[in-house]
Amino acid sequence: MSDNNIIITIGRETGSGGREIGRMLASRLGIDYYDRELIQVAAKNSGLCEEVLESYDERPTSSFLYSLVMDGGTFGSNLPINHKVFLAQFDAIRHIADKGSCVIVGRCADYALSEYTNKLSVFITGTMEAKALSISKRNQLSIDKAKDFVMKSDKKRANYYNFYTGRQWGHAKTYDLCVNSSNLGYENTVDLIISCLNMKNSR
Repeated sequence: MSDNNIIITIGRETGSGGREIGRMLASRLGIDYYDRELIQVAAKNSGLCEEVLESYDERPTSSFLYSLVMDGGTFGSNLPINHKVFLAQFDAIRHIADKGSCVIVGRCADYALSEYTNKLSVFITGTMEAKALSISKRNQLSIDKAKDFVMKSDKKRANYYNFYTGRQWGHAKTYDLCVNSSNLGYENTVDLIISCLNMKNSR
């Protein structure tokens, strides 16, 4: 691990623009961006195929016993597949952070890099109206269906994060910075994150 690396982890609510903000950040800072790209790294390092990693990506589990029964303890050990996927992504996140500066979106990256002092953990939130409008346009849904999609998707993300980290997804004390992108806009959100990064690095 190099303390000179710039590491930004982004947790995000559905429709808040977390991915877009992450890409903008990476572009502005001239560093690598990882979202679904992380799955390719995890697949290469773990030996699990990308299709398996995709199917279990940020998916919650109801219990260890349930997943063990459903997955049958396959892939060569007693661990169920969803746990293997989490561990593969966990290792991939640390490998990526050790390799160089980057922005990593989702997948409990802030937890995986808990002891990394050069990491800035950010959570992007937004108003339901703005998030539903974004999802409505992206997925061609009615506003009501988009709101339902946002709520269900965020519930899954929260369950996944809370289960594997023992922390509370979206809770302010879990992150270095929480930002409402609906109020600030994407560009101003990026500016704020970079300002916080500069302040953190100047201490």
